[in-house]
Amino acid sequence: MTERQSPSAVVEAEGHLIDSQLLNAIFDKVIERQSAFEVLHFDIGRTNDQFSHLTLKVTAPDAPSLERLLQELMPLGCHAAGERDAVVRPADQDGCAPEDFYSTTNQRTAVRLDGRWIDVDRQRMDAAIVVADGRATCRKLRELRRGDQVVCGVDGIRVAPEFRERDRLGFAFMTNDISSERRVEVSVGKIAAMMRQVREQGGRIAVVAGPVVVHTGGVEHFCALIRGGYVQVLLAGNALAVHDAEFALHGTSLGVDLVHGGPVQGGHQHHMRAINTLIRAGGIRPAVEQGVLRSGVMYECVRHGVEYVLAGSIRDDGPLPDTMMDLVAAQDRYSAALGGVQLVLILSSMLHGIGVGNMLPARVRVVCVDINPAVVTKLADRGSSQTIGLVTDVGLFLHHLAERLRDA
Repeated sequence: MTERQSPSAVVEAEGHLIDSQLLNAIFDKVIERQSAFEVLHFDIGRTNDQFSHLTLKVTAPDAPSLERLLQELMPLGCHAAGERDAVVRPADQDGCAPEDFYSTTNQRTAVRLDGRWIDVDRQRMDAAIVVADGRATCRKLRELRRGDQVVCGVDGIRVAPEFRERDRLGFAFMTNDISSERRVEVSVGKIAAMMRQVREQGGRIAVVAGPVVVHTGGVEHFCALIRGGYVQVLLAGNALAVHDAEFALHGTSLGVDLVHGGPVQGGHQHHMRAINTLIRAGGIRPAVEQGVLRSGVMYECVRHGVEYVLAGSIRDDGPLPDTMMDLVAAQDRYSAALGGVQLVLILSSMLHGIGVGNMLPARVRVVCVDINPAVVTKLADRGSSQTIGLVTDVGLFLHHLAERLRDA
């Protein structure tokens, strides 16, 4: 009797596989899936510009296991050897893809159609790829319409991970290890240099901020960044704007005097009174124009033309007239506002930070600052591998950052 042969496939990968630790990740993934690998060819790049080339045979216990393994190797830069076109199937109903649709990562992706490799537009994670008029575009499931041609399976798809630079220039000054041991001043200096470079090149910087920016005394320093032209987009929730207004109108945040550090009698009412004042004025922009709101982060955004989007949640007080309570519409506004950004700062805002991370291609640099290392870890674990984590107080970070940029 002939012994049944386990299914196998040959995959290829190229890039700075060793420096970026992708080689180990590929091998580990195969073993993790109770499969085996055989290196058929490995050519090591010997200069900063030369890529390494890997040809690998993988063998899995059964065909479904092999299919899952190939899907999980793709984000690591592996693709099936040979030249095969992508499989495209029509969506059979609105908002729903074929069962075997390819779910995207945030890494640069290309699909092979009619013998040609085509770069995928609007790259983001957790989307489908729709082919139309010779183009391939990422679309969220809710954007799909019946009849849309959706890329399925793993054939004819190539993913190009972002590689760590061998000379450690640019964003490679820090690995994405998360540690509270890293000296804040050194990291802040590097981040300030990146921000100056983006501004000098006419690029866009987005900031995702939570109310902790206000609670930790960071308003003054954040405002200095806005006035200096280092913020083009602000993405936040209702709470940041509310507590920013509370501080501007009453000098407190959550009823605490930020100058003296103690609670103020009746201060628990201040955030509600701030909401009432802004609602009476008709919103943030009218409050600024009427002279009701004369300082703070939202004031500086209005005065300096910084685009801001406030996305609401079920726990919001008020909410402010500016806060978008339609979650789908808010997601779309966030995504549109992030178009063309080169750098994103996430300041103590886990949920909004993860949401933004899901919308970004991997080529966009992300810096996440939080006193809780678990927040930064969660962002990286959700697939935003380009995230650099700095574990420190947000107010302290903004103070150091504003000083560095002012002294430049």
